[in-house]
Amino acid sequence: MSSLPTLAAGVTVGDLGEAALIDRIRRRVPPAPDWVTTGIGDDAAVIEPARGTLDVVTTDTLVEGIHFERSFVSAADLGYKTLAVNLSDLAAMGATPRVVVLSLVLPAAMAAADLDTLVGGVLTLANRHQVALVGGNITRSSGPLVLGMTAIGAVRRRRVLTRAGGRPGDELWVTGTLGGAAAGLACLQRDPAGPPEADGDLAGCVERYRRPEPRVRIGTLLGRNRAARAVVDLSDGLGDGLRQLTQACHVGAVVDGAAVPIDTGARRWFETQGLDPLDAALAGGDDYELLVAVPRAHRRRFAAVRRLARGVPITRIGELTTDTALVLRTRDGDRPLPPGYQHFETAHAPPAPS
Repeated sequence: MSSLPTLAAGVTVGDLGEAALIDRIRRRVPPAPDWVTTGIGDDAAVIEPARGTLDVVTTDTLVEGIHFERSFVSAADLGYKTLAVNLSDLAAMGATPRVVVLSLVLPAAMAAADLDTLVGGVLTLANRHQVALVGGNITRSSGPLVLGMTAIGAVRRRRVLTRAGGRPGDELWVTGTLGGAAAGLACLQRDPAGPPEADGDLAGCVERYRRPEPRVRIGTLLGRNRAARAVVDLSDGLGDGLRQLTQACHVGAVVDGAAVPIDTGARRWFETQGLDPLDAALAGGDDYELLVAVPRAHRRRFAAVRRLARGVPITRIGELTTDTALVLRTRDGDRPLPPGYQHFETAHAPPAPS
């Protein structure tokens, strides 16, 4: 890595131009591993596959005004989250992340210093997981800031995890806690300054929204010891993740509402807003936890994963069923499971006839 040329006050990405921006990014990136034979600066990156593994490829995009607002999410947080959401997908497949490419669609008026900070956020998480940034693209936007990323991981053939392997009777487990990111986002939408410092629980929810922690270690452990039959990451809420997993497996599920691990700060926030904490936690997105279907015969293997999870709680919340309904079991009786976040809800569709 080499030092960056100092920026004059007020310089925008439009002032610098594409070539200078790419050079600033290149200077920030650590030297590539030996298995990256061609990195930043050519038409495409060239990487050597890890021996005896399959490549796992995922991509995700964050759009200003849809997934984030720059009024309450810093440039560093945006860079971090752009990578985190891709690493979460790789974790759900049991893959070890290797390389990423970054696509930047930038408003010309964006401060060049903010782009430096954004790239720094990407590299902070990339360095933690030994992921190489090997290229990407920069183009100009006449509208919002758009951040796209493609990530590639490696996994041995017999260790690949998918959504499709679950069977009736498999136990459902979820990592971490739920609802924190949704509560953090709602708090920021109400007050972009965030909660007071004294409110540590709610501040933790805001941090969960801004910087989700991808469960890379747990995903790779699940793949290595083949403890799980099916896994999905919870980008759009437990309700949505469970729907995707059960549809892929052609099964249903019963979820024990009392067992769902709701974040402490989120529970209190939802209650103050007059919302049912359980419904809000099930429907809220951005948690990036893992939902795991574990056959009863693999309980001992799964127990080993839980012991090696480095303090991340993993909670049993229900089981897969032959009946394809998605049932939420509460003390007041059974009811349908709330759906998760939907990207193309028909918000402007005419009301259904009464």
